[in-house]
Amino acid sequence: MADGPSQVDELFGISKALVGMVHVGALPGTPLSSRSMPAIIDQTVDEARLLADSGFDAVMIENMHDRPYLRQAVGPEIVAAMTAILDAVHAAVDKPLGVQILAGANREALAVALAGGAAFVRVENFVFAHVADEGLMPEAEAGPLLRYRREIGAEHIRIFADVKKKHSSHAITADIDIARAAQAAAFFGADAVVVTGPVTGEPVALQDLREVTAAVELPVAIGSGINPDNLPALWDLADVFIVGSFIKQDGRWHQPPDPDRVDTLLRVVNRLR
Repeated sequence: MADGPSQVDELFGISKALVGMVHVGALPGTPLSSRSMPAIIDQTVDEARLLADSGFDAVMIENMHDRPYLRQAVGPEIVAAMTAILDAVHAAVDKPLGVQILAGANREALAVALAGGAAFVRVENFVFAHVADEGLMPEAEAGPLLRYRREIGAEHIRIFADVKKKHSSHAITADIDIARAAQAAAFFGADAVVVTGPVTGEPVALQDLREVTAAVELPVAIGSGINPDNLPALWDLADVFIVGSFIKQDGRWHQPPDPDRVDTLLRVVNRLR
C-alpha cells in the first residue's frame, strides 16, 4: 500500500477515493429482464448523477441484476447493452468510471470500458482458481486479460483485482493466505487489489485488510460492507472505498439509492478527510 495514495490520486484526483456502485437493471435476455433499454439507461444515468453530484469520486456500473449469472460466458447482447449504458453515463457524469460484468466476464468488461470511456475495471479470478456460486472458475485470468488489454490498446484502463473474493469458496487455495494472493496479483500486473467480506454487504475482516496492505505496494480497495459506522476504522487501512449496499434504500443492494443514506456516508467521508 506504500505507493497506493499516489496511484489513486493519479486515477481519481484524490488520495482516498470513494466509488459509488450503480447496479444496472436486468439486461435483455436475462431471467429477470422486464424493462426496455431506454428505461434502463435513463435510470442508470439518474443514479450515477446522484452519486457524482453528492460527492463520490467515481462511479462503477455492474450488471448485478442479471441473476443467475453466467460463468464467463455473457453474450453479445450484454456487451452491447453495457456499452450503451456506459456511454450514456460517460456523457452525463464528469467523474472516473468503472465497469464490472458478472460473472468473471473480464475481457468483455475491458472491451466495454474501452468503448465507453471507463478508467478501470473490477476483475474476478485474476489469480488462482476458485469455486464461485456460478461454478468453478478454473483459470487465472491475468495472462490472457493483460495480453488482450495490450491487443486492443486499452493499457490506460486500470485492473482492480479481487483477491479471495466474496461469494466464493477458496478451499482449493486454502494453503495460500490472502497476503500471498495479493502479492500474486501484484506480481501478475494488477493495478490495485480488492478485499471483501464473505458476501455482498458484509464487511471486510480487519485482519485480512491489514495483511494485504502490509503485503503489497499497490492501492488497496475495500469492496464490500462499508458503512458510516465502520468507515473510520477502515480509513487508514485502504486507498479506495467501493460502496453499494449501504447507500441504497433500506441498505439493500437491489434498491435505488437513498439520498439520505448517501448524505450520511458523505458526511463521514468529509470528516475523515
